[in-house]
Amino acid sequence: EAYIYPLPYEYYEKYKVRKYGFHGTSHKYVSDRAAYIMDRPIEDLKIITCHLGNGASVSAIKNGKSIDTTMGFTPLEGLAMGTRCGSIDPSIVTFLMEKENLDTKQIYDIMNKESGVLGISGVSSDFRDIESAAENGNERAQMAIDVFNYKVKTSIGAYVAAMDGVDVIVFTAGLGENSATNRKEICEGLSYLGIEIDEEENKKRREETTISTKNSKVKVMVVPTDEELAIARDTKEIIMGDILDKVLY
Repeated sequence: EAYIYPLPYEYYEKYKVRKYGFHGTSHKYVSDRAAYIMDRPIEDLKIITCHLGNGASVSAIKNGKSIDTTMGFTPLEGLAMGTRCGSIDPSIVTFLMEKENLDTKQIYDIMNKESGVLGISGVSSDFRDIESAAENGNERAQMAIDVFNYKVKTSIGAYVAAMDGVDVIVFTAGLGENSATNRKEICEGLSYLGIEIDEEENKKRREETTISTKNSKVKVMVVPTDEELAIARDTKEIIMGDILDKVLY
């Protein structure tokens, strides 16, 4: 139910048009790591992982399996990102093509390379530049931050509903690991979950830490991603599995 689009079913049958999702290696690594830190089996946890960088996605992981994620058939779906627009009304595409006399490649490039926080702010796709501009009074830069955070918050809220709860929220990737401001603002919008943030822990950068207080009803962590290590582990598992198969059979 999470990956089927409400289009004529024949397009799924003929072309496999469905939600696939991306950043899977990162989401898997940090969710496994969060379970390890909590000293609990991942099969017993409801985890929401937030991979927030120039490309960004949120994933709902229940009992060790991803049941939904914000990216879709392509990485264009979902959150507002560095230069990608994320989810928008599809009719905007044809509307702009007609109004601006754009062809398919031009509108594709606009949505993938000229939109997101870059398009809103007019400053940069780099959040460091956008945050600096916002601090200096640039209203569009602040708007870009607000839109980005809003999309993350609403995605987390949707996944809490999809999993009927959440045990831990994990922030990772460039922005997720380094921006205390963004983490704080996102979590402030989730106070209904009983989340409390430890201000001092939240100031840490690129460090594995729990940023929620002991009284917080939901744990909130920062876990630096390591996709290379995750790929190496998966490769080892496959190779060792093949070797064992040959030995045993």
